[in-house]
Amino acid sequence: WVLCGLFNNEVTGYGPVFEEQPVDTIYPEESPEAKITMNCRARANPPATYKWKLDGMEIDLDAGGSHYSLVGGNLVISKPDKTEHVGQYSCLATNTYGTVVSREASVQFGYLDLFSSEERSSVYVKEGQGAVLLCAPPPHYPAELSFRWILNEFPTFIIPDKRRFVSQITGNLYISKVDSSDRGNYSCIASSPSISKSVFSNYIPLEPQTERPIRKYPADLRVKFPDTTALVGQNITLECFALGNPVPEIRWKKIDGHLPSNHEVRMTGTQLHLYNVQFEDGGTYKCEAINSKGKDYHTARVSVEAFPEWAEHIRSTEKDIRSDYTMSCKASGKPNPHIRWLKNGEPVDRKEMRFSSLTFDDSGMYQCIAENRHGVIYANAELRVFDCAPTFEHNPVKRVLAAKNGRVVIECRPRAAPKPAFSWSKDTELLSNSTRVFIWEDGSLEILNVTRADEGRYTCFAENDRGKANSTGDLLVMDSTKITLAPSNTDVKVGENTSMQCAASHDQSLDITFIWSLDGRVIDLHIDRQHYERTTNGSSNGELLIKNVQLKHAGQYTCTAQTPVDNITASAHLVVRGPPGAPGGVRIIEKTDKSVTLQWSRGADNHSPISKYTIQYKDQFSNDVWKNATTFPVNVEGNAEMTTVVDLIPWTDYEFRVIATNTLGTGDPSNPSPIVKTLEAAPVVAPSDVGGGGGASRELTITWTPVKPEYYYGPNFGYIVAFKPQDEQEWKRVAVADPQARRYVHKASDIPPLTEFQVKVKAFNVQGEGPYSLTAIIYSAQDAPSEAPAVVEARALSAKAATVSWMPLSYNNLDGYQVKYWESGQSEGQAETIAVSSRENHTKLENLRPYTEYIIEVRGYNSAGYGPPSHHFRVLTKKPPPDRAPKIIAKKVKGQSINIAWEQVEPMANESSIEGYRVLYRQEGQTTGTLYNTYKRNIDLPLLPNGNYVVEVRAHTEGGDGATTTVPSFLSWLLCLILLWTMNSLIT
Repeated sequence: WVLCGLFNNEVTGYGPVFEEQPVDTIYPEESPEAKITMNCRARANPPATYKWKLDGMEIDLDAGGSHYSLVGGNLVISKPDKTEHVGQYSCLATNTYGTVVSREASVQFGYLDLFSSEERSSVYVKEGQGAVLLCAPPPHYPAELSFRWILNEFPTFIIPDKRRFVSQITGNLYISKVDSSDRGNYSCIASSPSISKSVFSNYIPLEPQTERPIRKYPADLRVKFPDTTALVGQNITLECFALGNPVPEIRWKKIDGHLPSNHEVRMTGTQLHLYNVQFEDGGTYKCEAINSKGKDYHTARVSVEAFPEWAEHIRSTEKDIRSDYTMSCKASGKPNPHIRWLKNGEPVDRKEMRFSSLTFDDSGMYQCIAENRHGVIYANAELRVFDCAPTFEHNPVKRVLAAKNGRVVIECRPRAAPKPAFSWSKDTELLSNSTRVFIWEDGSLEILNVTRADEGRYTCFAENDRGKANSTGDLLVMDSTKITLAPSNTDVKVGENTSMQCAASHDQSLDITFIWSLDGRVIDLHIDRQHYERTTNGSSNGELLIKNVQLKHAGQYTCTAQTPVDNITASAHLVVRGPPGAPGGVRIIEKTDKSVTLQWSRGADNHSPISKYTIQYKDQFSNDVWKNATTFPVNVEGNAEMTTVVDLIPWTDYEFRVIATNTLGTGDPSNPSPIVKTLEAAPVVAPSDVGGGGGASRELTITWTPVKPEYYYGPNFGYIVAFKPQDEQEWKRVAVADPQARRYVHKASDIPPLTEFQVKVKAFNVQGEGPYSLTAIIYSAQDAPSEAPAVVEARALSAKAATVSWMPLSYNNLDGYQVKYWESGQSEGQAETIAVSSRENHTKLENLRPYTEYIIEVRGYNSAGYGPPSHHFRVLTKKPPPDRAPKIIAKKVKGQSINIAWEQVEPMANESSIEGYRVLYRQEGQTTGTLYNTYKRNIDLPLLPNGNYVVEVRAHTEGGDGATTTVPSFLSWLLCLILLWTMNSLIT
């Protein structure tokens, strides 16, 4: 027990208070550090001793062969073993005042196995279709992994974009629309941040298959976020991704309201991230994938729950013996937390710790524990029960100041247990309760209507069964504080300046302070210095200056004049006139295809009558920009609470808001109305730029510019294409259901070539058909050439080039010729092609392989297609020239020329014979010069007057020119030779 000691006094000591507790630990199975340390440290006097429990059972630290040891309060596990050391650990700290138990902390073994070594099958997908590459992560703990993919080699990572997405839930790679650039080998990388380890899967080959034309596919959601439970304060991410061609656009909505302000759409729309989730963020969320071929959507719920949090918890305290006391704990959370109690580390079967007539045995360390499925929180406190005779050692009766005509309380707070009886005296007079003097139950003395006669020395007497004591203090009576200049009611406009007067008289021996409040909230003159300022006009003047008054500054202002003894207040109202407040409750009460009737409730007029309302709208096509709406009547008067918005577009999503105006300005807009879709109507806009023509044989191609989506006016939108020959009366009609279609190709065997047709196009939807476009004149496709070019000939020019020629076709509508060629040992599918103008009948083939036979065919073509191919013609390219350059063997000056000689180049059996040599004589730094041909193995070149010159020598064959030998710049030594020759001549 305690004998009149103060709590937390180092002399009397105190029970354990945790400063460090164990935390959940994941030990990597491959960790090089073969130990786990669980921390535990408590402040206590006398110092605490420590024990540890595993899954509720005390650990025997002294057992032979134990892996456990204690370092201070920390538990060290040496050579951790998964079969022995996994579980829930708790630390117990004990001293003479009691025991406390730490929060539980788990030990788990983290691992990330290798991917399966089985070879991954190739994935074959047509271009334009979507693909899913499965990651199939290996066994692991903990569950959280992050995923990336590489293409062909590390570190070429796949960067997610609108077309490609990596799910951080499954690890799968999704490609909405495959194209030829996606060909390659893919590997999934799974990383565990808890154990800092990553593993790679075997490569998955992706083989896009060519398809012409590439087909389009409707949006198909493949990644769909599940029903999700989030905790208050957490960040969560919802994922959605769709396959489709064109690449679908992802949109996010909250079914039962607007998306929270704390949301962010990331990863090109595929992720909805919610920051710092709150209860109001719960609800049903929807992701919608849309492309021109269709749409898909998915909904799921987000439920918000909460970790336990203390609303009220226990604190260390001291209580008198035989007194009553209740320890109370209250916790919030979702689900509601369950409360349980521990005393000195042992469970106590009570919902509330209620004591009547405390005894010394009730002293100890108490713990209140609140838990739900999301977690556990602890509150620790020490209860001490004590008894002692009264003592004023630590809290004597103090000197007190009182205001004249006011009220004063002189406290008497001795330390005593059990509770003592109290009595008071003034000077030598014993006091008793009267109409003006009261002795409270806790010993305090209250005096009402204080006068100067109440000044004097007051003594408090305290007595219990353990003894008695007294303490004396003085009471001084001061002049009371009075308001001499009170603030008055004021009326101002927004933006003006004004002031509130306040002055007071007070006892001159005391300091006075003025405090201003607005509607009960104290004004912080530092934080609000932009609008509030105290004037400095004497210590007894508290005038408040209000600058650039705003609507928020209206209300009741209270001036409090305060001294250390008393305070007095005076109040006045400030009326601020300004633009109207925002209207409320905007809702739709009626709608048609082109109009909507709105209703709203009036906002505050801010003391100036509302003169008019402005209606604004935002539709699904306006890029989040608000525009002024047209109304009927045109002017919406200030007393109106309803109007009709006209000139709207049918079958369009709209939001509306209302803005009020008065003589002082325009107010803030209302909150937007719920989204409303106008009714459907038949289209009124026709496609534009109708035309066409050309195409394949026996085809009529009709083209147009599609109608913009805002003019669809209803679902099931499409086009009706009408056409007829110029000389006929009856129109043929065809429906095209794709709203993004730009062309229609009519195929029929009886369509004559190059025939004039009239064409027109109009839109339709579920409500009917719109007007036709202007009629356009187009021509049906011409026939493809029906004859093949004759007398195809080819001749090899060198080892890498050949010429091809043919007899021209007499066909009038010929666009050109296609020359196709391939090696005779290859398939025709590996052929190269060259397009040649119809005005030419020959071409040159280049970059061929030396000494190789090629097959060549020629066919004519026009916009209707290709004609039949010619007979195949074969040509053999020349043998290649020698790959060895001539070797320079001599360089001699002869008069005004220089002679250069080289060795004969001998060709190999598979190389062309030497027909001569080519010598290029050029200035250094230039690519052109003088080219000489010679059959000899030397050449005389003229000496030129200035500059450095280079000579290049190469062998020439029917297969082309061979490798080059370069004679470097020779002018410097040549000049030296000429100089020597000149000097010798002079000497001679």
